[in-house]
Amino acid sequence: MPALKENSSEVVQPFLMGCGTKEPKITQLCLAAIQRLMSHEVVSETAAGNIINMLWQLMENSLEELKLLQTVLVLLTTNTVVHDEALSKAIVLCFRLHFTKDNITNNTAAATVRQVVTVVFERMVAEDERHKDVVEQPVLVQGNSNRRSVSTLKPCAKDAYMLFQDLCQLVNADAPYWLVGMTEMTRTFGLELLESVLNDFPQVFLQHQEFSFLLKERVCPLVIKLFSPNIKFRQGSCTSSSPAPVEKPYFPICMRLLRVVSVLIKQFYSLLVTECEIFLSLLVKFLDADKPQWLRAVAVESIHRLCVQPQLLRSFCQSYDMKQHSTKVFRDIVNALGSFIQSLFLVPTTGTPSTTTNQAGNNNSGGPASAPANSGMLGMGGGVTVLPAFEYRGTWIPILTVTVQGSAKATYLEMLDKVEPPTIPEGYAMSVAFHCLLDLVRGITTMIEGELGQVETESQTTTETASSPAQSLEQQDFQSVSDQMDKETVSRAVWEEMVNACWCGLLAALSLLLDASTDEAATENILKAELTMAALCGRLGLVTSRDAFITAICKGSLPPHYALTVLNTTTAATFSSKSYSIQGQNVQMISPSSESHQQVVAVGQPLAVQPQGTVMLTSKNIQCMRTLLNLAHCHGAVLGTSWQLVLATLQHLVWILGLKPGSGGALKPGRAVEGPSTVLTTAVMTDLPVISNILSRLFESSQYLDDVSLHHLINALCSLSLEAMDMAYGNNKEPSLFAVAKLLETGLVNMHRIEILWRPLTGHLLEKVCQHPNSRMREWGAEALTSLIKAGLTFNHDPPLSQNQRLQLLLLNPLKELSSIIHPDIRLKQLECVLQILQSQGDSLGPGWPLVLGVMGAIRNDQGESLIRTAFQCLQLVVTDFLPTMPCTCLQIVVDVAGSFGLHNQELNISLTSIGLLWNISDYFFQRGETIEKELNREEAAQQKQAEEKGVVLNRPFHPAPPFDCLWLCLYAKLGELCVDPRPAVRKSAGQTLFSTIGAHGTLLQHSTWHTVIWKVLFHLLDRVREASTTADKEKIESGGGNILIHHSRDTAEKQWAETWVLTLAGVARIFNTRRYLLQPLGDFPKAWDVLLDHIQSAALSKNNEVSLAALKSFQEILQIVSPMRDSDKPETPPAVNVPVPVLIGPMSTPGLSRPFMRTDSIGERLARYPGSEPSIVTDEIEDLNLWWAAWNTWYRIGSESTKPPLTCDKLTFIPSQPFLTALIQIFPALYQHIKTGFSMDDLQKLGIILHSAVSVPISSDASPFILPSYTEAVLTSLQEAVLTALDVLQKAICIGPENMQIMYPAIFDQLLAFVEFSCKPPQYGQLETKHIANAKYNQIQLFAPAEWVALNYVPFAERSLEVVVDLYQKTACHKAVVNEKVLQNVITTLRIPLSLKYACPSETTWKLAVSSLLKVLSIGLPVARQHASSGKFDSMWPELANTFEDFLFTKSIPPDNLSIQEFQRNENIDVEVVQLISTEILPYANFIPKDFVGQIMTMLNKGSIHSQSSSFTEAEIDIRMREEFSKMCFETLLQFSFSNKVTTPQEGYISRMALSVLLKRSQDVLHRYIEDERLSGKCPLPRQQVTEIIFVLKAVSTLIDSLKKTQPENVDGNTWAQVIALYPTLVECITCSSPEICSALKEALVPFKDFMHPPASKVQNGES
Repeated sequence: MPALKENSSEVVQPFLMGCGTKEPKITQLCLAAIQRLMSHEVVSETAAGNIINMLWQLMENSLEELKLLQTVLVLLTTNTVVHDEALSKAIVLCFRLHFTKDNITNNTAAATVRQVVTVVFERMVAEDERHKDVVEQPVLVQGNSNRRSVSTLKPCAKDAYMLFQDLCQLVNADAPYWLVGMTEMTRTFGLELLESVLNDFPQVFLQHQEFSFLLKERVCPLVIKLFSPNIKFRQGSCTSSSPAPVEKPYFPICMRLLRVVSVLIKQFYSLLVTECEIFLSLLVKFLDADKPQWLRAVAVESIHRLCVQPQLLRSFCQSYDMKQHSTKVFRDIVNALGSFIQSLFLVPTTGTPSTTTNQAGNNNSGGPASAPANSGMLGMGGGVTVLPAFEYRGTWIPILTVTVQGSAKATYLEMLDKVEPPTIPEGYAMSVAFHCLLDLVRGITTMIEGELGQVETESQTTTETASSPAQSLEQQDFQSVSDQMDKETVSRAVWEEMVNACWCGLLAALSLLLDASTDEAATENILKAELTMAALCGRLGLVTSRDAFITAICKGSLPPHYALTVLNTTTAATFSSKSYSIQGQNVQMISPSSESHQQVVAVGQPLAVQPQGTVMLTSKNIQCMRTLLNLAHCHGAVLGTSWQLVLATLQHLVWILGLKPGSGGALKPGRAVEGPSTVLTTAVMTDLPVISNILSRLFESSQYLDDVSLHHLINALCSLSLEAMDMAYGNNKEPSLFAVAKLLETGLVNMHRIEILWRPLTGHLLEKVCQHPNSRMREWGAEALTSLIKAGLTFNHDPPLSQNQRLQLLLLNPLKELSSIIHPDIRLKQLECVLQILQSQGDSLGPGWPLVLGVMGAIRNDQGESLIRTAFQCLQLVVTDFLPTMPCTCLQIVVDVAGSFGLHNQELNISLTSIGLLWNISDYFFQRGETIEKELNREEAAQQKQAEEKGVVLNRPFHPAPPFDCLWLCLYAKLGELCVDPRPAVRKSAGQTLFSTIGAHGTLLQHSTWHTVIWKVLFHLLDRVREASTTADKEKIESGGGNILIHHSRDTAEKQWAETWVLTLAGVARIFNTRRYLLQPLGDFPKAWDVLLDHIQSAALSKNNEVSLAALKSFQEILQIVSPMRDSDKPETPPAVNVPVPVLIGPMSTPGLSRPFMRTDSIGERLARYPGSEPSIVTDEIEDLNLWWAAWNTWYRIGSESTKPPLTCDKLTFIPSQPFLTALIQIFPALYQHIKTGFSMDDLQKLGIILHSAVSVPISSDASPFILPSYTEAVLTSLQEAVLTALDVLQKAICIGPENMQIMYPAIFDQLLAFVEFSCKPPQYGQLETKHIANAKYNQIQLFAPAEWVALNYVPFAERSLEVVVDLYQKTACHKAVVNEKVLQNVITTLRIPLSLKYACPSETTWKLAVSSLLKVLSIGLPVARQHASSGKFDSMWPELANTFEDFLFTKSIPPDNLSIQEFQRNENIDVEVVQLISTEILPYANFIPKDFVGQIMTMLNKGSIHSQSSSFTEAEIDIRMREEFSKMCFETLLQFSFSNKVTTPQEGYISRMALSVLLKRSQDVLHRYIEDERLSGKCPLPRQQVTEIIFVLKAVSTLIDSLKKTQPENVDGNTWAQVIALYPTLVECITCSSPEICSALKEALVPFKDFMHPPASKVQNGES
């Protein structure tokens, strides 16, 4: 083969010669043979040259043209031997054949030329491939067009270069340098060849400077030159002459030029920056409205080709838009597209400025005629399929399917065979432009997002993250910043510039298209473009553009002209004048057209302050809404501040569609509250769940946002909510709850990082929403807040809440803040939330407890019953379930809160139950005391340390006390406050609880704390109660609440407070009593004792029976204690509170105090119970004594004050009650036990006054039936018993006491005797006088009940007193004091009163007792008196005694008419007893007795022995009234005494003489009267009484005569005898009497007269004798 190749010239020669024959057949055979040789590559260079020459000849002869072309093609493609001249000759040959007359030849030649050109360049590429390892020194290319520079190129390259340079020459209509022999050439063909070379072999031009040079120097000027006719064409007026003939094939050249430009820009942009700027500007110009339609169409197609190459666009931006003083090419392209689209919609006023007739016809899209013709297709009915189209203000433009998205498949740029401009279908340009926009957006965004993603991943891997473009720019100067940072900064600048350059135009165009679009797919594409742009702007942080795109979507979602301030204001800010300057022309931003060709799918209410008509939503609105949701969902992270736009729009849409928030904030389709105004078609009904679902998902996806974006979202929701709130002000329309619901939703899904959004979120809900006047708004605010709190607490945080106290407090804080809101509905929500938190989280609240408790405690009194009840439920739950789980430091808060509920006056039951809770709490403290104490002490130590570090003083209530004690003190203090609550039931309950807790658990307290308990709790309470009670209202309270009856003992505030006072005082006293061993060692016990006594005193002196009585009970209680116990005796456990102490009060029940009071039987027994004599430490004793004396002084003050009679008397005068006085007096014995050693006479005096006054206090009428016994009983009242008991105690004490005490006896006697007098003279009480009434049986005390009772009442008392006197006197008659103080005389004086009254006494028992007492006393006292006769101490007693006898035996009072005979005789016997006493005790000792006394006695006996009856009595009366026995006794005594031999003194003789003469005179009278009566009575017997009397007289006479005989004669006076003898005649006269008794008596009387039967004697004798 190689040999063959060497000799190929010889081999080929014959064939060449054959061709030379020009004989067709031979020529064809030769050519075939040559082709066979060529295909075997055995043709040398010389042979090839010969072949070509031969072919040339054939060509010139126009022979076998197609075969020639085929041969050339084979020759050039099979090998590379053809070079330089030969090659150029071969190429020229093809060109020449292209321009023959034969069409087939022409076309074949054209194809061959194309292939040959390609082959030439392919050879060059192959050559470069072979030499690519040899590094050559690049030769600097001269800046001229000199061909010699080609010498550096290799052979193939040189050929290619020469070819390309000549192609340029040819297109430019210049002579070729290399292709010698060209005769003809068309520009269209030249341009096509240039385009194909540039398109297919870009690397040739990029790698070889020579070729680059050609591009710059030849191609570009050529293109620009060729474009000029088009530009000129525009400038020429319509009438100007046509361009030169050369430029006639106008459309083909222009179209091909545009194709070349496309290739240049696409492939060689980097080489031809400046030139491209010109090309691009031209392209933009070709879009102008005054260019021919076809030109605009191909220009749009070219631009479309650029738009699908984002990298290219990026280069434009970098090369032009980012350079100063350079055309903003990229921006212009986009704006040009925008204005192009707008111009298609704007119908021009004049015809299209076009010269060629055929173009005018084609320019349809703008023609006014086209609109009506096409709009018919929009008829929706009739089943016409609707073409996708844009329609705007009557201009209807169909949308054609032009190209697959992302590829620029041009139609008109490919029409290489057309010479005339084609007719452009309507809508074609619009459709291409539309696709340009979409592809532009898609390309840019995809590219930038891809690069952004790369940068982000790289920066993550290299950890050198540039936090923001701003920051990285600052750092650019530093060398240390890595290249990557630079790269990123540069890239970012490019991205931003690209977006900034294009967004205005894009937005204008897309908005317009969106408004005009009637096709769902187109709408979807537009929206997608807007969405991707918005997202891109957001990612790049370009706020203005981002907001503008979002606004566009938002506007699309809402009905036209919808008033939404957010959108309008933002738009105004963004597009300052709503118009852009595009290419110097002012293109107005087209406002949305109102006539919508969209299907209306929903009608609803606009969300506005003033109710307006309805608004309609079309399916396009819904489509936009879904895009908006999509945007927010997928690109929430970059929305930033535009969340406001998005959310505001969504809110309005949601409102119009009538979606309402449900639980958790999700929006559910719900009927609008306004009623039927919302109409939804079925189409949208099916969409609604989807929309609400997307809405929810949108907020769910907020969990993937970064913190900053999340804050933007929250801020947007907050400001939206503020707007909704402003709208809801002042009207009760349903507010828009969208924002609040979504805030809730956002919070719920972002629980894992709740800290960062908690403050703005809850702050807004708290400060704004929950305080809103519109209740629905408020309710949702609270709902949202509480749901968030609950969710926050239940969320599984990391670290868990138990280890993250700060977070827990943060979560609970808003709950507390809600407390400052006054609306009750909010507070109810708050409390319900607390309740739920407790139920679910109660165990793990830990440090959150103070907040939770604070919420319960914040409920104020005026906040309505239901609130208080709910809050209280929470508290109950806490106390029952959660005390053990909360930190001990919170226990004090629990106490405070429970206490505050007690003070609420809305609902009594709550107050009472809360007191019960306090009791439960105290129990809990008691059971868990040790643990609580430990924990509190630990806490205290920690706080103390902190306080010291800060240099502040630790401040807490009751400070010095240990913390556990402080807890108790707080509890006590709270209960103390409740004890002075205005409501009685609360006070009662609190009081009982307070004292029970102190009683039951007080032992837990430190000893020193008791001091605080006493002073700060108990006494403080007593003070307040005392003050309240003394100032309480005395007005009667009407029945409480209509159906509750109030007992009369409680029907005034004063009476109700009385009960409280009673309870409190009793409680304090009981504590003093049971805890004395704890209290006494405290330093100021005496002071406390004084204060307590002072309280007892003021209570006792209060003008209220109940209080005063109770005060005394308390007084008694504290007197039960004796000397302090030893430590060893201290009870280990605190004694139970209600151990009944023996109390000295009778079994009377008083309202309010239901304790059983024991009453023991005798004082002696009672005293035996006191271990009084236990020896004790001296100081204690002294201290004790002081205490007791303080008590005595108090007692005395109470006694003297309370029993002091009032100065004036009227209905309202306060008189102390009997039980009170009784109690008062009953206290004395116990008290006396402690003070007896120092009890002096003064004290006794004081006591006496009190006893006397107490007994004198009258009884009010209504009480008397209970206190007084009935008539028949003679019983003492308990008061009187007490008085006597007191005296008894004293008297016993004196009895066993030392000598010096016995001087007190007389005082006691005085006291008792004063009481004895009461029997006849009831005591007076101030002005309340006791009056004597005519009938002595009745005494009446003014103003008081039937006074008989009162009078009766004193008798038993006086009588008992009298018995006591007698008793006492029997014991003490001989005591010096008793003798000296004339006690006996006093006794007699006192007894004289009843004795002298006798029958006039109020009670007959009185005088009888008085007599017997007198007899007893005298039987003891008289011997004593005789003993002391010489001392004269009894001198004054005797006359008193005589008068007493006299007054009694000869009383002035008349016996009652109804006195029976038996009674009378019994009374007579008493008189007889008295006379007997005289005869046995007095007369026998006459010589020791003063004479006048004896005289008085004799006279008296004398008087008694003679019946001196007044004549006024009827017979019957006389019969009874004669005291026979008495007279007889008197007479006998008289006689016995008269003639006793013992008569010593003439005085006595005188008495007896006197007595005798009286006696005889009386006998004379009786007898005379008898004789008289006997005579008068005739047969009738005389009354028995008279008979008795006469018998008695007769017996007396005989007795007398006997006595006279026995006496020594010298003792008997002569007169006496005379008188005796004078009786005789009278006696004799009686003999006639009929009565046998009288007769026998008379016999006895007459017999003794025999002794007087003497013979008469001389006178003298008689006289002498």
